[in-house]
Amino acid sequence: MDRLASMQAFTRVVDAGSFARAAESLDLPKATLTRLIQNLETHLGVKLLHRTTRRISVTSDGAAYYERCVRILADVDEAEQSLTRHNNSPRGTLSVDTTNVLAQLVLIPRLHDFLNSYPELKLALTINGKPIDLLQEGVDVVLRVGVPMEESMVARRVGQVKLGLYASPIYLKRFGTPRTIADLERQQAVNYLSNRTGREMPWTLMRGSERNEILLPSAVSTNDPEVYLSCTVEGHGMARLARGMAEPYVTSGRLVEVLPDWHTDDLPVSAMYPQNRHLSAKVRVFVNWAADIFAQHPHFGVAATRQLAA
Repeated sequence: MDRLASMQAFTRVVDAGSFARAAESLDLPKATLTRLIQNLETHLGVKLLHRTTRRISVTSDGAAYYERCVRILADVDEAEQSLTRHNNSPRGTLSVDTTNVLAQLVLIPRLHDFLNSYPELKLALTINGKPIDLLQEGVDVVLRVGVPMEESMVARRVGQVKLGLYASPIYLKRFGTPRTIADLERQQAVNYLSNRTGREMPWTLMRGSERNEILLPSAVSTNDPEVYLSCTVEGHGMARLARGMAEPYVTSGRLVEVLPDWHTDDLPVSAMYPQNRHLSAKVRVFVNWAADIFAQHPHFGVAATRQLAA
């Protein structure tokens, strides 16, 4: 019996919560994966998993064994990766989940640099933007906008989304251009829906010691950044937009910044990965690269943070 293969199979089933998903992620037939788990249980003389037709759960022995397996497999992976660190060549598939805006505006324009630096890495880039279970989905690292809420995750701030208030000339011709905070009483917004709560998100506007939290009425609200931008450009209301998204539309005259003397809180961008997993070389080099390119971006930069140790 290949103990490492059996340990990997067991931990992947626990992470995925399903034999089918675990088998798919390991590129193994389900029957082979099932046999590996059965042989492991026979070898150990304990039951690791409770199986029903609807769900899989871990026994108390299985939970303790899982924690040991995670550490052992991480050490093995780290030992293998250390052999390639002298030439900075981590290998394998790196699964990254992020938002369309971050991918299009920050990652993809610099992606050639990353792939040329690490030619033995293959990037699996998925676009989700909502909270996901990294272990169950088989994702190595996520990039998210907003304050991290997942306590089970290690979060490193790599950038920030700089925001401004914008409206289209179409909208301003109809409603007038607001000059003061009081003028907002006669305005309407395209409101953004929180992916966590489903509620419309208010704007916090600041100038000097003044601070106002405002939620304007809206005819349209959405949780999709591209739809949010399109509705604003089409004149459905004012919006709080990422400056990186708004810039080309301001240049072309399709959007106008309003109340420029008021500013709003920037939103942090964080790279997150599970805290119960050893930091692999491929995650480390990606997070350090992401921090570098965000720091260099005029609309997403934040002061450089300490690199993850080699």
